[in-house]
Amino acid sequence: MSVLLTATCAVPAVGAVVTAALPAGSTEARRRTTKIVAMVFSAATLALAGAVTARFDPDGARYQLTESYSWIRSFGITFALGVDGIGAVLALLTAVLVPVVLLASWHDADPAVAPPEGSFENRRRTQAFFALVLAVEAMVIVSFYATDVFLFYVFFEAMLIPMYFLIGGFGDRAGGPESARQRSYAAVKFLLYNLLGGLVMLAAVIGLYVIAQEQGLGTFDLQTLTAAVADGRLQLGGTAEKALFLGFFFAFAVKAPLWPLHTWLPNAMGEATAGTAVLITAVVDKVGTFAMLRFCLGLFPDASKTFAPAILVLSLVGIVYGALLAIGQKDIKRLVAYASISHFGFIIMGIFAMTSQGQSGATLYMVNHGISTAAWMLVAGFLISRRGSRLIADYGGVQKVAPVLAGTFLIGGLATLSLPGLAPFVSEFLVLVGTFSRYPAVGIVATFGIVLAALYALLLYQRTMTGPVKEEVRGMPDLKVRELAVVAPLVALTVLLGVYPKPLTDLVNPSVNATLSQVHQTDPAPAHPVSADHGTAQDGTARSGGEHK
Repeated sequence: MSVLLTATCAVPAVGAVVTAALPAGSTEARRRTTKIVAMVFSAATLALAGAVTARFDPDGARYQLTESYSWIRSFGITFALGVDGIGAVLALLTAVLVPVVLLASWHDADPAVAPPEGSFENRRRTQAFFALVLAVEAMVIVSFYATDVFLFYVFFEAMLIPMYFLIGGFGDRAGGPESARQRSYAAVKFLLYNLLGGLVMLAAVIGLYVIAQEQGLGTFDLQTLTAAVADGRLQLGGTAEKALFLGFFFAFAVKAPLWPLHTWLPNAMGEATAGTAVLITAVVDKVGTFAMLRFCLGLFPDASKTFAPAILVLSLVGIVYGALLAIGQKDIKRLVAYASISHFGFIIMGIFAMTSQGQSGATLYMVNHGISTAAWMLVAGFLISRRGSRLIADYGGVQKVAPVLAGTFLIGGLATLSLPGLAPFVSEFLVLVGTFSRYPAVGIVATFGIVLAALYALLLYQRTMTGPVKEEVRGMPDLKVRELAVVAPLVALTVLLGVYPKPLTDLVNPSVNATLSQVHQTDPAPAHPVSADHGTAQDGTARSGGEHK
């Protein structure tokens, strides 16, 4: 039995412990050592996640590299791991982004001023920040690999703890005199919303186990349960299945976040550091949309189809609502947060369109949104750290004094509006095509989200980067070597996956097809099918004037 998945999960966890245990960072040399150690562990995790992806065979079994260790035997709970194509690419995305976040946050946890001797700021601030980031990475990767429902739930909830401290304890220094109070509010709101979702999910997890046990399946193993649902050995019943589906879906919709359960996100992203904001929207939130595919559709196929139209409406509202509020924002980071709410609407819409194009596009959207939003948010963080303000009105003419910063900020904005040739375009196109083929009206309305995205992305660039140079930004330095090392790989991936997404589609398509088969759905037939020659007429008769080839 391979232990590659366990190793991939364990390395960042060990890194978090080692980083936290390093000698107190009361000097610059000790803080530098802490940062380097954290980077080494994150790089090792990236190598292992890359090995998992390389060893995954798209033509092989649904779950590969499986591992299972007995945990709580009396309840059939195991530490069971297995990877499908969707989990593989999302774990790899996490492993790619964490070193980038650490490098971008190199000085975010350094004391702003010399703190009193013996205080937390002087002793453990840097160690705590980098250890918490690695802890989040470990928990997220376990969530993507877990094939035991209870194991998934434990880490789905556990990742809230380090995120709470990252938001509340290491906030944005450009927040003004009320920053500490606002950070505390944002952290508590994040925790309460997600804990509520988790508690509802726990009730559903227990209910699923009780029903399964009554039918001779006393287990939390996902593969066993989904196979039993598929072949009829596990009969959940109409009302029970709908209730369990809603319990799982509510938790995932809070984390995703889906309108109207989204209100914690703008506060959390606005008050967090840029690196923590990337962890929230590009890493942690993806666990929610991933779980909709793996758990909601796999365990509750009939309920998923029943609630799909309602979920599509909520997604559509989220797309338009998020984009409209992004247009009206005065705060750069809150604008990016509302833009992400709009993008998550596209992802969830693709999932519940129940088509291969929609679900393949939704999976690609999770990856592409993570990369492009990370680039946009991190460059915004570099911009804010130079000026000391998050307000759009405090900028102007930046492209004349920092052209590289402005150029990378523009690329991030163009990716956000899904410009052809950049990665998000491919995924958004697939989502819209897949949705339109089954729900034409939803697909048509969703296209307005693209127009609105162009407005908020280009207006933000115009107001901050063009026009007369404001006196406060006249001496603003351009991106430095470390900052270029952060942005360059993200820009490169955005372009590469925009022109050649095939490596990702080859990985995720078999898992998407397996998910569709679980919900007994096939792609809708074209309204006007084309024959081998010149096609067929609407009445089904062959058109004249051609011959078969």
